[in-house]
Amino acid sequence: MLRISDLSFRYTQKPILSDVSFSVEPGQLCGLFGPNGSGKTTLFKCCLRFLPIEQGSIRMNSVDVSSRSVEELAKTVAYVPQEHKPPFPYLSREVVLMGRTPHIKGFFGIKRQDKQIARDAMDQLDILDIADEPYNQLSGGQRQMVLMARAIAQDTPLLFLDEPTSALDFQNQMKIWGLMEDIVAEGKTILACSHDPNHVAWFCDKVIVISNHGIVGEGMPDETINQDILDRIYHNTCSVCSNSGVPMVMPKKVALRMENY
Repeated sequence: MLRISDLSFRYTQKPILSDVSFSVEPGQLCGLFGPNGSGKTTLFKCCLRFLPIEQGSIRMNSVDVSSRSVEELAKTVAYVPQEHKPPFPYLSREVVLMGRTPHIKGFFGIKRQDKQIARDAMDQLDILDIADEPYNQLSGGQRQMVLMARAIAQDTPLLFLDEPTSALDFQNQMKIWGLMEDIVAEGKTILACSHDPNHVAWFCDKVIVISNHGIVGEGMPDETINQDILDRIYHNTCSVCSNSGVPMVMPKKVALRMENY
């Protein structure tokens, strides 16, 4: 569904991504994991043509994105950014309905079906209670839920989610990860950026670890969320443990405390 080959990007003279290559298969929940400043958001923006790449190629559904129109790209991939603050006080339901824009044709515009799809997306996330509240007056966590609903309403085969749970409480974090699992079970594909190694270890089918401008790990979670890679990117600050067979990453001080119990 997504194939990136030899991708490089730099801001003026500062390299951000160098010779990045990986692929994500249809129906996979793939985690993009790495420290701050490693280029995860930049990678998303290159894939979406928000930023011009220096070299390499990006293919979605076997088609190079450079040959796609904006309308075609919007029917292929939905994007949830880390943060979004619109200048106008749109209602939450209007923001979600914007996800239907690529599918709206002709003079008559929005149809009843589009409104129902947007409503169903909000219902799926249990946020109908804020449907008529101004989006720019919501909390950061509520805005993230609205943007997730918008991406679902867009109904694309591929979703890019940039830190989709960063502003959410634990209950809603688990709800979003569970929803992502449901989405890929329908045959769609997700590339989700996360700073939480436990989330990618628990929920993802595949993990891409990015650091120092390139990929330092790729594969199943147990192949990538390991002590060697975490020491390389986090400089010996955390430990990979097991709790009843479930992998868990925790600060080394906490892990040592548990060993002494």
